[in-house]
Amino acid sequence: MCNTLGVRLSIVNVGLAVVTTNERNVIRVYLVEDQELFRHGLKSALRADPKIEVVGEAGDGETAVASMKDCRPDLVLMDIGLPGIDGIEATRRIQAENPTIKVMMLTSHEHEEEIFAALSAGANGYCIKDTPGERLRLAITTVADGAAWLDPRIAKIFLGAFGTRNGAPPEHESPLSQRETEVLKLMGDGLSNKEIADKLVISVSTVRTHVEHILEKLSVSGRTEAAVKAMRAGWI
Repeated sequence: MCNTLGVRLSIVNVGLAVVTTNERNVIRVYLVEDQELFRHGLKSALRADPKIEVVGEAGDGETAVASMKDCRPDLVLMDIGLPGIDGIEATRRIQAENPTIKVMMLTSHEHEEEIFAALSAGANGYCIKDTPGERLRLAITTVADGAAWLDPRIAKIFLGAFGTRNGAPPEHESPLSQRETEVLKLMGDGLSNKEIADKLVISVSTVRTHVEHILEKLSVSGRTEAAVKAMRAGWI
């Protein structure tokens, strides 16, 4: 079931500091949640925001993957525990077939392995189901614009996974140039291309080129996955 009307709103969120622009009108969101009652409540909560349009929904991963071309969402809210393929595999398939679609996990799962698996599969954000409605809508606008979003509890787990390195040298040499590493660090901080350009005093088109090279060299499909891979390797 898809609603094909609507265009996108661009709002950039840098970590928890927000910068707003007005290039789009509506963010098209697709819901993937097997608990029907929760899914309907979520849909009602999102409809309270005129900048968000729910264009489709599914109770399982296979249906969600098959619906992407018809529904054309900007962002998918994805649960992990689904019948059939789980949300991590569904995310991987969506990103492989529709790389411009953003995926944000919305789940009760807080295990380190699932967090890293979801981000490695291409998820652009990770929220917990008890996230207040206002913060969830902020997360949606953040991820829709291309920045990453981690729930504070998830960010604590995520950062804690790297705390044991304590300056230990990386196991492998980074394939990135010094400038690409600088760009990747800022990407990991959640900065948009324009903010990276302003900080490094370069053009936005140059930033885009660096991002393309970073994704190619790291063999990843998205900014979040690039940051995760570089952090795990000790390159940033």
